[in-house]
Formats: sequence, structure tokens, C-alpha cells
Amino acid sequence: MARYRGALCRLCRREGTKLFLKGERCMTPKCALTRRSYSPGQHGKRRAKLSDYALQLREKQKVRRIYGINEHQFRLYFEKAEKTKMVTGTVLLQLLERRLDNVIFSLGFAASRSQARQIVKHRFVCVNSRPVDIPSFLIKEKDVISIKSDEKKRKRLQEIIKLTKDRSVPEWLKVEPERLEGTVTRLPQREDIQFPIQEQLIVELYSK
Repeated sequence: MARYRGALCRLCRREGTKLFLKGERCMTPKCALTRRSYSPGQHGKRRAKLSDYALQLREKQKVRRIYGINEHQFRLYFEKAEKTKMVTGTVLLQLLERRLDNVIFSLGFAASRSQARQIVKHRFVCVNSRPVDIPSFLIKEKDVISIKSDEKKRKRLQEIIKLTKDRSVPEWLKVEPERLEGTVTRLPQREDIQFPIQEQLIVELYSK
């Protein structure tokens, strides 16, 4: 799978919102968006009026970057959401929220989603006591997510939890930081997603 290897802070500045791509740095005054709240590049301070298509494209790119997935994966999620009888945009966001790497991040066990993906790929995560190493694994209601690691890595995870303690855990998740364990009390709803996302723009973009 193709990976973005450029400067992550440029992505936050381009979208005009914190995407928490660099973990600890995003929560300090060193955050690039805090210091330079305009788009990157020599023309970044210009406020050009965007067309409808540009607005739709930017919204799609923002959501892709928040969850750290490529275009092909994103389209597959959209097609899956479109096949349901519910609101396509809402189902799309629910599917993205249910990804295992996003759940690890939301529980506060990782400072960023990329770090959460690394934790999952290294087989430190168990779902219902079974090891899972697929970041895109979709969790279900009543699933129990736990972290299994050696003492050294466990101490590091506890440090991350202390760092992210001020970050609110979504209401659909219950976390037990001392045990490095979390429970999915219910499936996520649209109101649980705190990022400023206009999913209808994405639906309009793919419906053309």
C-alpha cells in the first residue's frame, strides 16, 4: 500500500484543522498549525474562493488523512456504505470509526493513528482475547480490546495514556487504562464524531 512520506504537518495546515498525525507534537505549542494557521506554500496566505468541486475534494482528502487511508480503501468504504439502506455519509463515517487502529487511538492507547496502526501490526492488540494484526479490522458491539506486550512496552503505553489523558474518550467506548483494556459499549453514532466533517460533500463528490 502506498504511504505518504512527506511532512505531516503540511497536511494539517492544508486542511486547516488538527488531524493529530504527529501524536505528542500536536498537543504542544510546537504544532505547526498553531504557529502558522494558513496553508503551506508561498501563496498559502491567499484566501481564494473554492469551487463546489474543490470544496468536495478537500472534504474527502481531509477525511482520508484523518483516518490515514488511501484512495482505493476510501472508495471501498464508500461503496459499502452506499449499499446500505441508511444515510450513506453517516454509514461511511461509522465504518471509519470502527476501524481497529482508530479504536486504539480513541481509547488513548496511541498518540496518533499511525502509531495505533504500528501497535496493531506488531500483534500487541487482542480483540476478545484473540490477536488481531489488521488495522482495518472492524470492531463490533461488546468487543473487548486489550493490549498484550512485555513490561518495557507496557511502560511506554502507560506514558502515552498519561499524555492523552486530557483527550476525551468517545461515549461508545469504555476504557480501563490500568489494565490497558477497552470495551465497545455500542456502535458509534454520527454525534460521537467530534471532527468538523461535512460528509454530504463527499457523497456529492462520488455521486457525480
